Amino acid sequence: MAGPPIGLPDLAALPQADEEDVVLCAIRTCSRLFGALLERRELFVGQLPEEETSLADNYSAEDKYKIWMRHRYNSCVNCLVELMGHESFQVKELSLTTLMKFVELEGKYPLVKAEWKGSFSFPRELLKVSVVENLIPCEEDASLLISRFQEYLEYDDIRYFVMKAVAENIGQVMQKTKEVPLPIYQQNVFSLISSISMPSKENEVVSFMVKQANQEEWKVSKLKEHKRAFERMWLGFLKHKLPTGLYKKVLVILHDSILPYLNEPTLMIDFLTVAYDIGGAISLLALNGLFVLIQQHNLEYPDFYKKLYSLLDPSIYHVKYRARFFHLADLFLSSSHLPAYLVAAFIKRLSRLALTAPPQALLMVIPFICNLFRRHPACKVLVHRPGGPEDLSEDPYIMDEEEPSESRALESSLWELQTLQRHYHPDVAQAAAVVNQSLSELEDDISGLLELSAYELFDRELKKKATGVPLEFEQVRGLFGKKDDLFAEHFALE
Repeated sequence: MAGPPIGLPDLAALPQADEEDVVLCAIRTCSRLFGALLERRELFVGQLPEEETSLADNYSAEDKYKIWMRHRYNSCVNCLVELMGHESFQVKELSLTTLMKFVELEGKYPLVKAEWKGSFSFPRELLKVSVVENLIPCEEDASLLISRFQEYLEYDDIRYFVMKAVAENIGQVMQKTKEVPLPIYQQNVFSLISSISMPSKENEVVSFMVKQANQEEWKVSKLKEHKRAFERMWLGFLKHKLPTGLYKKVLVILHDSILPYLNEPTLMIDFLTVAYDIGGAISLLALNGLFVLIQQHNLEYPDFYKKLYSLLDPSIYHVKYRARFFHLADLFLSSSHLPAYLVAAFIKRLSRLALTAPPQALLMVIPFICNLFRRHPACKVLVHRPGGPEDLSEDPYIMDEEEPSESRALESSLWELQTLQRHYHPDVAQAAAVVNQSLSELEDDISGLLELSAYELFDRELKKKATGVPLEFEQVRGLFGKKDDLFAEHFALE
């Protein structure tokens, strides 16, 4: 055939068209044309024969027409798939929405014959091959197109089959890389799957793009099936090595958006262990995930506090995530059932590191240590130990010991806080002097101190109104040092 019939765009030439308006107009024409043909059931249903074969075989004129139009429809779909990689976002967006319109119409008017009466029908291949695989390309950031696709994820059936398709695609793509990260592809996958909002109750699975005759018997109507697909998708994504920046993004949403919807949350332990080994803020976030598993899902992880202890180094008082670190550390150490040797090791290491910490960090960590004393009175021996070590040379505490139980912290004393009582900043010296008195039972609220900065500290000092200026000498008050003596009546110091 020399060219397309009147009213049908030249689909083969469409992706190469230079003018964006021409392409958009052609997509809209195809959308209306094939949408109407699907609704009127004028496309061939069943196993599609070859176009040349159908013209020669004994098909009726109507069947030949339907077969021919079905081939044109397939060409249109392939063209739309190609246009989802177009340089213009408007073309991409219109191609996406047109394909999703075809998904909806193929669901209502299937192009595949039912295997048996009452069987369920959904255009899974169209959604998977034409839409999902083009939302997660390997070479181009598709986050903007994915954000446009999010409205379709509100449909329970679309969300379910997207999760299935993504899981399959991850396996196929990552298998070829031999565990080498694909930053753009994995970021696209994360953008798509992190936007999935899961239902939490069975009666919330009620929104479907494609309605089925016996809807309640369809497995897509079951919450457990959604959770199974969700779990398989995330575990499949996280079992591969990720770009470093992506670990942090996953860990931030882990306990709110992922763990509550997994059938077996403890399966995340491998990912969290790998994430911990990266270091820095990622290690801290990984420990937070492990803590949630321990606290809420009864995970046994005996090395948890050892790993937290190993994160205590001089940088914790200087890093950008200091506030998050101490907020989580306060949470991790909140239990009064922790052994005294463990808490003493944390107190001792924090105190030792405090010797080189900036004032804004000290004003936060000293109340933090005092709160640990309130929760664990057995550790107060570190403060009230007569004849204990008074400096570094006498201290039995082993700073470099990785195992808290072997650090000999309980044999030591907090001479570090005694040292800080002579700190150059008066507020720090005053805060450190609190340990000399009996601590109140009520814990200090450190939430307002976690993000205290040097600028805020300096600004606070500037706003103070000094009533008297400290001098290094005693002011002269009279000729012989007495303000109201006899000589002051007759002599003036001028």
